[in-house]
Amino acid sequence: MTLTASPERRSNSDYDPSTLRDVFEHHFTYASGIERNIHRYATQTALVDSETGRSWTYAELGTVTGQLAAGLGARGVGVGDVVCYQLMNRPEFAFLYVATQAIRAVGSPMNFRLAPAEVAYILTESTPVVFVYEAADAANIQTALELSTHRPSVLVAVGEGEPVAGSLRFEDILDPDAPSFRAPADGTVWDETTRLYTSGTTGMPKAVPLTSLNEVLSAHDVIMHMSLVPGDRTMNMSPWFHRGGTYCAGPNTVFYLGAEAVTLPRFDPDRVLDLIEKYDLTYLIGAPTNLERLADSQEANPRSIQSLKGIVTMGAPFERAAALRYQRILTPRIANGYGTTEAFWNTFLRPEELTTAAGAAGRACVDDDVMVVKVYGDRLAGPGDLVTRDGQEIGEVIVRSSKSGYSYRNNPEEQAKKFHDGWLYAGDLATWTEDEMITIVGRKDDMIISGGENVHPVQVEALLKEHDDVADSIVVGMPSQEWGELVVAYVLPRPGRLKDRATAARALEDFCVSSPNLADYKRPRLYAFVDELPYTATGKKQHFKLKDQSAADFAKGIFVRP
Repeated sequence: MTLTASPERRSNSDYDPSTLRDVFEHHFTYASGIERNIHRYATQTALVDSETGRSWTYAELGTVTGQLAAGLGARGVGVGDVVCYQLMNRPEFAFLYVATQAIRAVGSPMNFRLAPAEVAYILTESTPVVFVYEAADAANIQTALELSTHRPSVLVAVGEGEPVAGSLRFEDILDPDAPSFRAPADGTVWDETTRLYTSGTTGMPKAVPLTSLNEVLSAHDVIMHMSLVPGDRTMNMSPWFHRGGTYCAGPNTVFYLGAEAVTLPRFDPDRVLDLIEKYDLTYLIGAPTNLERLADSQEANPRSIQSLKGIVTMGAPFERAAALRYQRILTPRIANGYGTTEAFWNTFLRPEELTTAAGAAGRACVDDDVMVVKVYGDRLAGPGDLVTRDGQEIGEVIVRSSKSGYSYRNNPEEQAKKFHDGWLYAGDLATWTEDEMITIVGRKDDMIISGGENVHPVQVEALLKEHDDVADSIVVGMPSQEWGELVVAYVLPRPGRLKDRATAARALEDFCVSSPNLADYKRPRLYAFVDELPYTATGKKQHFKLKDQSAADFAKGIFVRP
């Protein structure tokens, strides 16, 4: 039998792709999804503040974000203008994330652990109209403003504490007469909606622009991989300023789906377990180090946590013994995602794979291409120049993802290193198997990941070298059960200097703490004073040698704690 098209289907003359493109670009933005849920789930809870117990329904979320959008607009925020906010995981963060998209502004969440000089760098680079900050951190904010060449025209303080002079309070910028949140009629999926900052090789943050389409597809990806449904109650234990904080069952996914987010300003394992029991939480998200402390706390003082459907972690792989322990104590359904600020997560290790493939990063996500390519000293390998899928040969991870921002704003040099022909070169080294199960084995650079935060040794070493008694240093990450890696410094003193190790360690600690150029989480926790440091023949530092021996040196008592 021969099948033929009916006469009315033989011609595409009635098909106008521009019409579909226009509908798609303007009506399927992230803001459009929020507007739908404000009336679709009007009476359901969208957000709970765990500190105060206050909650907001989706209708109330629409009210407050509509008032905030109008208030920002009245204070000069327009299309493409930047609103920076350096906040804990609190309701105001979530409101800003949504409200900026109502007026086609760019929301830029900032790491609240940054040093004043790093905050100043972002303010100078992004030139925000509005800067929202924690009042409790006013002293550091004042220093940052003094160091920055740009001072935002509007400063807004949140929470308890004496704010920087001239600051408004958050409630001051709400317009009580404004209508509920509406998606902008002229907004498109290509609008830059969020600007995240990630650490660079110099230690200074790099700006990653994300579009409304990135927002939507990130939400879709999480919903698929976590099997989330409207009404799920989630808590992200990671700071929301991270890509994995806002986007992995944080405000991005939760509000787009019609689920419920419970805030957690600071991680405390006892507090988290109590909140699971109190709110019948269904999903937790956090780093593997969070799970270790949760398991310890649950064993010491068991709570009723049967409401948990699952836990998703990011930032580091599990060892099999740890995975089995967490599945036994917390929940059998634990998954692990791997990714970057630029492209969110790109591989996913599902709960059923956790014990058999523990330590692996998983396979590529549904809409992502992930390859492991050869590493050359003089050039980057193309996506077809693959390492053998034998679980042994090591190569570099490259990613092509619909969730990725494909540029660094105002940073062409770093952009050229990472983005090529639609691929992100992640800088991580890995192996993969015949069925494309990827295992991360290290990093092309020497980045330290401590407590889920990136610490680049170059920045710390540069500061230590400013001390009059330090000739040079190598900073590495020593394996740590609690932090993943602990920042430690091998210091080469100038001749005749720093002879008393305890006094020297305290002096360098004070030097780091007093500097506005180094965030607290980046300072070394241990010091070793050595007679020589390992270099290559061309004078490059060999970080890997000291990193490999750091645990043994700790056992020998070589390190001194300040």
